[in-house]
Amino acid sequence: MSTIADASPPVPTTSTSTSTTTIAPDGSTTSASTSTSTSTSTSTTVEIDGDGPLAGRPFDVFVPTTYDGTSDVPLVVMLHGYTASGALQESYFGVQSLAEELDFLYVHPDGTADPRGNRFWNATDACCNLAGADVDDVGYLSALVAEVQRRYRVDPKRIFFVGHSNGGFMSYRMACERPDLVAAIASLAGATFADADECHPAEPVSVLQVHGTADHVIPYDGGAILGNPFPSAATSVGTWAGYDGCAGELASTGTTIDLDSSIDGEESSVEAFTACPDGVAVELWTIDGGTHIPELSSAFTRDVVEFVLDHPKP
Repeated sequence: MSTIADASPPVPTTSTSTSTTTIAPDGSTTSASTSTSTSTSTSTTVEIDGDGPLAGRPFDVFVPTTYDGTSDVPLVVMLHGYTASGALQESYFGVQSLAEELDFLYVHPDGTADPRGNRFWNATDACCNLAGADVDDVGYLSALVAEVQRRYRVDPKRIFFVGHSNGGFMSYRMACERPDLVAAIASLAGATFADADECHPAEPVSVLQVHGTADHVIPYDGGAILGNPFPSAATSVGTWAGYDGCAGELASTGTTIDLDSSIDGEESSVEAFTACPDGVAVELWTIDGGTHIPELSSAFTRDVVEFVLDHPKP
């Protein structure tokens, strides 16, 4: 495969009340607020001036109404696919309503725009630094998490990344380079590094790979983008089982689930590595007949988000 093009179908989202905070280099702030009709959670748009990794890259923090600052809560960061955006990915996945229900902070940032205006993440060598420059997205996302931690009480053992396609690749890179920060990741139609030696996590990170067998953009059995290889879904989780110290094999759990509403029945199989360290899980959920952009069932996002929330750092 020589090119990559991702897109996500929009789904209606709930309205929110929103505030915007701009932080200047001297630490001074200015704020403005707007509100729409009925809100299930609040969002704050953070804009930071200066020369740091967050400068010129605003992001929204969604806060559940139950948050009162008296205890630490989880943080979920969702990463969009190539050509999409944080808002478009939220429209597709619909994580915000779960942030309200399950009481976690939630961010869906935007990647950098390439010369054609398509947003991307500089993840693995296969996917997808298309700006002609070495964009430091690990630095950016690390700074983003640190800024959310500065503003809110984030549980350091419950910081999670969820990504689609290019965002899945980027979630793997964050697990590789910031295993001290990331407790668990979930990747839909992404992949880890083809060369296992490119990744040296110093501590375990739980991993969920979700992939359709009819994905022709990032094929289930692996492939290449512009000549740069990426591994299969099974190899991706197998590599991470090795990093995480799982002594067993990838085996069926006997569970089937409905992840794609366009396919009849419970079309997805669940496999997991056995004999992993306590508190660590590495799983592969295969959507039999699923495409690169599956028609998500009502259970998809909840199942994926609950997987990461169930796997804090030991």
